[in-house]
Amino acid sequence: MTTTLDKPLPAPDSARSLLDTVFRARELSIGGALVLLILCTWLTNHGFLDDQGIKDLLLNSSILVLLAVGQSVVVITRNIDLSVGSVTGLTAFACGHFVSGTDHSALTVVLLGLGLGVVCGLVSGALVSFGRVPALVVTLGMLYVVQGLDHAWAHGEQINAVNVPDGVLSLGTGSVLGIPYLPLISAAVLAGTAYYLRSYRSGRELYAIGSSPEAARLAGIPVRRRILGAYAFSGAVAGFAGALWLARFGTVVADAANGWELTVVSAVVVGGVAITGGTGAVWGAALGALLLTTIGSALVVLKVDSFWQQAITGVLLLAAITTDRIVQVRTTSALRKRSRR
Repeated sequence: MTTTLDKPLPAPDSARSLLDTVFRARELSIGGALVLLILCTWLTNHGFLDDQGIKDLLLNSSILVLLAVGQSVVVITRNIDLSVGSVTGLTAFACGHFVSGTDHSALTVVLLGLGLGVVCGLVSGALVSFGRVPALVVTLGMLYVVQGLDHAWAHGEQINAVNVPDGVLSLGTGSVLGIPYLPLISAAVLAGTAYYLRSYRSGRELYAIGSSPEAARLAGIPVRRRILGAYAFSGAVAGFAGALWLARFGTVVADAANGWELTVVSAVVVGGVAITGGTGAVWGAALGALLLTTIGSALVVLKVDSFWQQAITGVLLLAAITTDRIVQVRTTSALRKRSRR
């Protein structure tokens, strides 16, 4: 009797598919746009790339990159999680309330954030995978439920940095070799997730589910369990981000990370993860998050109204969705012609 283990798969063949090539070019184009934006802003204001400017840019993008990584895993399965911002806010306040006036360590805060996030993710994932309720409805409802719980619990209370243990705050302000902890943590989570999705069977199965859930089910893939796992991971990342939010800012109110849901989705879609599922990479989502964060910072440096950040984000989102649709249609047509030959 043989047992199938979830172990790394062999390296993919050098002959990449047309779709993979297109989306790889998409990621390169986003990276090029990011470099161009940074260069243009630096030419306008040389202080944009001084030591403090680079550090601020890395810190400001760290939490968004984390949330984009978690969201990508869900979107790849042809689903969505609109509750990540509210879960981040809830865990940030819960962690702050728990450690306020105590000497708890940063590890305790991180574990608490992860636990709360996993619970929220499992609730959403169970309703989507086993309850077969549309993901948009479930996660939008979860968004309002979590926000309501957060506000009811807070009652206008604010967590102040002076009451947060120094060990927790050092996680958000400390650095190694001049590089802050937060971007290093985000990079580690990003690299680990990318490796898992690319190299492990269960990771590749998420792409199969996003491409065709029915075909994946017929192929023997445990679709419901994989989707539940994707939501649990997204919730864990959101809870982790909440703990890091507390460490980064120290002062937390009930509406922390309010409205970040659409920003996270925009970063993922702009980064090349198709909203229809089955394609994309977390590296692209991270680049999308970096691009959106850099746009916001550049507008501040250039003294442009912050309204334009939302407008630019909306334009990029519409352009990304349109591009994905065009690529999907052309790729399907090209594959049909190739199969006929």
